[in-house]
Amino acid sequence: MSRYSEGFRERAVQMMTAPNAMTVAQVSRETGVSSQTLYNWRDHYRRKGKAVAADASNPEQWSGENKLAVVVETAALNEEELAAYCRRKGLFAEQVARWREAAIAGAESQQGLSGAERQDLQRERKRNRELEKELKRKNAALAEAAALLVLQKKVRAIWGDDGEG
Repeated sequence: MSRYSEGFRERAVQMMTAPNAMTVAQVSRETGVSSQTLYNWRDHYRRKGKAVAADASNPEQWSGENKLAVVVETAALNEEELAAYCRRKGLFAEQVARWREAAIAGAESQQGLSGAERQDLQRERKRNRELEKELKRKNAALAEAAALLVLQKKVRAIWGDDGEG
């Protein structure tokens, strides 16, 4: 089993990051390192907190970290530069715009919830579902009662009111 220097590993991982963003298969062919080893190195650098591009074949499945990295990289680009960037990465400008909106919405939303707050939220959602279910059942019963009253009036109109009921 061959050993690679830390510098070599870092250069190989950099080949998979922006602005180069070569696929793992391309880096494997160019460096002679197996794809699985490159995946391991990439995961190692991600765990260390460094942004590494994901598989370009399915950008919608990228992690939030990778999508955010694209948003940051494209923040200062004009339309033409953004289009060129998207062509290089195999993305659509609409995807980047959607990811930017999601990042903004996430930044504007609440900070992380504590465990107790999360449990309270889950309880409230469950209670809300139960109340909605009960409301739906009562609405159905009310509609049925209204239909019976209408039918009763029609029966009385057809056969006359005999004073019963």
